[in-house]
Amino acid sequence: MNHLIIRLAHAHRATAATLLAEVNLYPGQELLLMRLWKTDGQSQTELANALNLDRSTVTRTVQRLEQQRLIYRKASATDGRATIVWLTAEGKRLRDKVDGLWDQLRELTLTGLTERHQTDLQRLLRRLEGNLRGSSE
Repeated sequence: MNHLIIRLAHAHRATAATLLAEVNLYPGQELLLMRLWKTDGQSQTELANALNLDRSTVTRTVQRLEQQRLIYRKASATDGRATIVWLTAEGKRLRDKVDGLWDQLRELTLTGLTERHQTDLQRLLRRLEGNLRGSSE
């Protein structure tokens, strides 16, 4: 079972990488962008907490996305220690394309599963996650 879960995670990530390459993104970068599409202008600490990542990982991701001109950073007007991350116009324009790629990833992943199977799978995956996080969500 463990090997199957690992193989599934790797296959999912590899497929995501292939799809995201169409828009010059790597897996994980789209998650940070999605947080900003939901609420633009978040601190790097807020992003790290929301994505459950360490701050150094978020810093590297922010730097890469900034180099691609998808986001920019500014010092917080209210907290001199905080850096606020904002989407550029290009970063905002990328949203529909990434949403479409995520739809493709979902379709590829769930091919051949009935609605009932999808519902059951979602419930079971939540249960597995809860088990590993120490709760019965």
